[in-house]
Amino acid sequence: QVQLVESGGGLVQAGGSLRLSCTASGRTLTNYVMGWFRQAPGKEREFLAASVWGGDGTRYADSVKGRFTMSRNKVNSIVYLQMNSLTPEDAAIYYCAAKWRGEPNFNYWGQGTQVTVSS
Repeated sequence: QVQLVESGGGLVQAGGSLRLSCTASGRTLTNYVMGWFRQAPGKEREFLAASVWGGDGTRYADSVKGRFTMSRNKVNSIVYLQMNSLTPEDAAIYYCAAKWRGEPNFNYWGQGTQVTVSS
């Protein structure tokens, strides 16, 4: 089992920045894929970014490419999502997720953290 706990959400003005954190525990993450998703009210869950914990490179959704950056602290098993140039359209609950790299779908999820962007 992998446990994921997000933090760092809050209220920010349009154009501002936030950094979300996801602390992982329960497994060695080397062969896991870590991801960030979000879900706004009335909308489906949206993929944002993903990378293999033990590898290089990150895949981003077009909607956040150039504004959001995913990184990790391997010592403390923390995954970050740095979000810049936020707009009201970025308001949502943000989720951290994980899956074994051979699995098709993410099957470990955090509880989510709320991001609100004021115009």
